[in-house]
Amino acid sequence: MADGDATIRLDQGGINARILAKEAKVDFRRVESASRKIQTTFHSPEVKRLFVRYLNSMQLNIYLISVIARTKLPHGVIEKVEGALKEQLERHHAEVNEAIDSAETLCKTHGITRLATYDTEPLVIEVKVISSFGRRYLELMTKVDQLMPMLETLAIDDVIEVAQLDLQKALVKKSVRQVAGAARNFAGGLRQRMNAIAEGDATQPDSDKGQESEAEAGSPSAQADVQTEVCQATSVAAGAATDAPADGAATTKLPKTKKGRVLTSTESASPLRTPA
Repeated sequence: MADGDATIRLDQGGINARILAKEAKVDFRRVESASRKIQTTFHSPEVKRLFVRYLNSMQLNIYLISVIARTKLPHGVIEKVEGALKEQLERHHAEVNEAIDSAETLCKTHGITRLATYDTEPLVIEVKVISSFGRRYLELMTKVDQLMPMLETLAIDDVIEVAQLDLQKALVKKSVRQVAGAARNFAGGLRQRMNAIAEGDATQPDSDKGQESEAEAGSPSAQADVQTEVCQATSVAAGAATDAPADGAATTKLPKTKKGRVLTSTESASPLRTPA
């Protein structure tokens, strides 16, 4: 709309400023890793908000998992956590890819050759990526940003209903949030285990003499303390290595519409379909 309607007043960057102003800056001063600078542009308001809220905090949690925790905890525990995060990231990539392919198929089927565009200013930003997880997470957000105007176009042309538009947006935004949530939960579990180890090291010198005297006397309280410490360490390790937020996906399918079919949360990797 460079030569657009003079009766319409368009955004000149104010929306981006408000989105950025609402988010607290993430403290990267303790991050010693090198970063790759990637020039990125987001057009949809939904992904702009997801970006400023989740990407950098997710990267800090990944830094704790892959760098800080690796210096304190067994490498096998860290590798299990990284493997679970990688698997979740790749699954969400596959789901969004199929959603994009399905939306493109619907556009071609209904003769749509020009997609809707946003009249707000795009968010153009140089993103500092400090790990492969951060890079893949940024790529996931970019794909979701690519899908959003396609869904808007299908709704404008009555290929899908507004309710279906809202549901599909919610599903892809949930994919982005789930990755950040998993990283936060894993980082929290590993942090608890590191704190437990640090507290044990701090109290060990003071308790050595008491434990020796109790052991010589065959004290039942000494035996109980040892059993408690073992149980606590096992619990924290299991939580760090296995706990991740459940997808919580609904299982109810929506009815077909005249022209298009929405993705359900259990079919988020399935293509949009047109009726036979």
